[in-house]
Amino acid sequence: MIAHLKGREKALESFGWTGARAEWIALVCLHSGVFTRAQLLDRLRVHRGTARRFVRAMTARRLAAEETFEGRKVCRIHSRSLYRALGAEHIRHRRSASTEVLTRRLLSLDYVIDHTGLPWLPTEAEKVGAFEGLGLGRALLPVRVYGTGAATTRRHFPVKLPIAMDAGGALFVYVDPGHDTSTAIRSWGAAHRGLWEAIRERGRPVEVVAVGRRRRETQRARRVMRGWAEDTGPALPVAAIRDEIARIKQAVRGMDEALVEELGGLQGCLVRIVELEDRLASARPGKAIDGFATWRSSRIPGGMV
Repeated sequence: MIAHLKGREKALESFGWTGARAEWIALVCLHSGVFTRAQLLDRLRVHRGTARRFVRAMTARRLAAEETFEGRKVCRIHSRSLYRALGAEHIRHRRSASTEVLTRRLLSLDYVIDHTGLPWLPTEAEKVGAFEGLGLGRALLPVRVYGTGAATTRRHFPVKLPIAMDAGGALFVYVDPGHDTSTAIRSWGAAHRGLWEAIRERGRPVEVVAVGRRRRETQRARRVMRGWAEDTGPALPVAAIRDEIARIKQAVRGMDEALVEELGGLQGCLVRIVELEDRLASARPGKAIDGFATWRSSRIPGGMV
């Protein structure tokens, strides 16, 4: 049994899948939308012929399609009905993607299937709900806005990288699809730093794992993560400052009229936000995470060099 699936794999019985195969389909849909036959073989411990027939059965029923990835085939599960059964109808995993995004998805799944016992939060709703359960405002969460004008959609954790959390702490997974510089991991870290600090202030340790295919990617990530884990001495409580900014912004959006009045109305709220942001600008960055590690895939093409 894979605990973090919360029994969702049972919804696939109507499609003819039970047991380990239902768990596999649920894992793929929730964490990546795509998989390689090497991943399937390793996870289910089946023969190549069995894996081939499994993929062909899915494509014949038009639940999935095989696509070419770096000269090899990958299977993309695209059936809306499958995702609907799992309670993830609108997840973007079922869509075609660029090579970079496809690599990220495959590596994310590769790490998860080797660590299925962790308390993963596979969907956006589960991630947001878990952090709101800690009393953290959504303003602390990474977000991307899609669309323009009134027709906009806000997506939290838009890169859809794996996150696990329970009372023992939080684990954030960064996946490098093959970048040549550290710009992407630094940007990702900057987008999450306020959240990490807020989690740590609530007594839960934060760890980061960088996943890649090549040694140069994981070595580069290790240098960046080491900086995040360094204790630079006393610093301003930046997480608490960000938390207060988030709370005021939520109040301004109409969620806490009493707080708006307490701060002197809308103008008072804006003045207080500026003051807090000035404090953040002058704050010395302190320790953001408690630990870090790297992990390299041996199943995704192009790795281990």
